[in-house]
Amino acid sequence: MNKSIVLKGIIAGLVLQLLVLAVEYLGAMYPLWTGQEVTLKVIPVDPRSLFRGNYARLNFDISTVPVTDIPTVSELRFNQFIYVRLKPGDDGISVYDGASLARPASGLFIRGRVQGDQNIKYGIEAFFAAKEKALELEEKLRTGGLAKVMIAGNGKAALQDVTPLP
Repeated sequence: MNKSIVLKGIIAGLVLQLLVLAVEYLGAMYPLWTGQEVTLKVIPVDPRSLFRGNYARLNFDISTVPVTDIPTVSELRFNQFIYVRLKPGDDGISVYDGASLARPASGLFIRGRVQGDQNIKYGIEAFFAAKEKALELEEKLRTGGLAKVMIAGNGKAALQDVTPLP
């Protein structure tokens, strides 16, 4: 076998792997670079995992969608995209303003995935931190907190920061 062909194959394989990693990284960073900042109310669930490290697992007020707001509840499939419209509340915290299975043409919305009849996951349910900060955050978030979330134009969200309620 020709050594130059093998060398070209190895280089092509390495370039392909780097390209896949770059695409994954850019996809995760896209909302942070281009998104609109919103504040959401959060409720902590659990702060640590032996396998994933120290983190605060979060649940959002907008994680439960009223069944009456989705006209095709019987057609909901596990892991299906759902779009939740948001509006600013009086206190600056964004709140639920409806949901649909079709992407809204305009306005602020966040894209999630159906996890049950009314349960939605947005991919921002875990906030990783150093051990000391995670333990401190656990203590401070017992009564709830606020999450700074960046939402891109396509509804994809990225968690920026979590703070306790003032």
